[in-house]
Amino acid sequence: MSKPITKITPNADVFYDNDPQDELITLNLGPTHPATHGVFQNVLQIDGERIVSGVSTIGYIHRAFEKIAEHRPFYQITPLTDRLNYCSAPINNMGWHMTVEKLLEIEIPKRVQYMRVIVMELARIADHIICNGILGVDTGAFSGFLYVMQEREFIYEIFEEICGARLTTNIGRIGGFERDFNEVAFRKIQEFLERFPPVLKEFENLFVRNRIFIERTSGVATVTPEEALSYSWSGPILRATGVDYDVRVVDPYCSYEEFEFDVPVGTSGDVYDRFMVRNEEMWQSLRIIEQALEKIAKEPKGVFHADVPAFYLPPKEQVYTNMEALIYHFKIVMGEWETPQSEVYHAVEGANGELGFYMIHDGGRSPYRLHFRRPSFINYQMFAPMSSGMLISDAIINMSSLNVIAGELDA
Repeated sequence: MSKPITKITPNADVFYDNDPQDELITLNLGPTHPATHGVFQNVLQIDGERIVSGVSTIGYIHRAFEKIAEHRPFYQITPLTDRLNYCSAPINNMGWHMTVEKLLEIEIPKRVQYMRVIVMELARIADHIICNGILGVDTGAFSGFLYVMQEREFIYEIFEEICGARLTTNIGRIGGFERDFNEVAFRKIQEFLERFPPVLKEFENLFVRNRIFIERTSGVATVTPEEALSYSWSGPILRATGVDYDVRVVDPYCSYEEFEFDVPVGTSGDVYDRFMVRNEEMWQSLRIIEQALEKIAKEPKGVFHADVPAFYLPPKEQVYTNMEALIYHFKIVMGEWETPQSEVYHAVEGANGELGFYMIHDGGRSPYRLHFRRPSFINYQMFAPMSSGMLISDAIINMSSLNVIAGELDA
């Protein structure tokens, strides 16, 4: 229950109609309130409907993934990454695989790189669908959410065709994929490229020039480029402030340097700009997927992993029937292959920003130390300072526009 707090000095930047010494109210926004979009809490001091100050608290879904990973061999860490940003799990999976490949100096075939690009861009679209769709719900518009969620479901069908899973995908392997994309998967990817643009256009028509939506989002939670950089923001919310930073361009991986696409940036860094940046990024992801399909068609068929038998698990049917495959499987699972002692960092452009994996390896079967750079954790730092002076209703849509995923926030 809320209780009055007396003798609290309010933020000097906030305008008060009443005496500043009037009682303020402490409001717990979360950890179980549906408006928090996850299991985290903000303890707010409010004067009527206006927030004076707040403190963000996390830890309600902490699962110690980094420490667990330090006791697992490389290939068993992939399922842990699924539970970070579970709205775009394949990007987490690919980022981890590329980190290990960087450590082991494994060269990945071009066709595999293009396949990864397709999977990651589909995941980016699925994530932005959720973020922008729910932002619409938080401003009172439910129809757009229903329109685009059908397309998110279709993306999950593609993932299911590729790896057998939908949400927590555990997709791919160190060195590539566990199997090639079948004809059904390629057909569904092509179908998605045809059916999604009209839906996305219709979604934009509902919001981009909607007077109510603009009034609820334009000018709300404005952030300058300097403020965003001082808090180490990345991803769409950083680009919404006008900073042209995208890991796919600055430090390309998976042959992103071969693709033609634009990096959308905003001007004011408010909630409306974040919405627009994510919308445009979905269009750019479609462009990238189309180019990746064209590039795959020029590569030799049937290539879906690198030739690294010491680290790539052999097919299960061979393990059951071939002694050499059984030996390789045993040695990989038990971590008996020698690995270099090194220190590596690899980052990918996650749906929320720069998703990085920092690993110190001592040559054993597991990482000696492992740290995940989770963009939600870094982006969320600014929420409480941003909320000072806002109405509670504006703070809700601000939180929605940050797209904080609790699993990635706590790890």
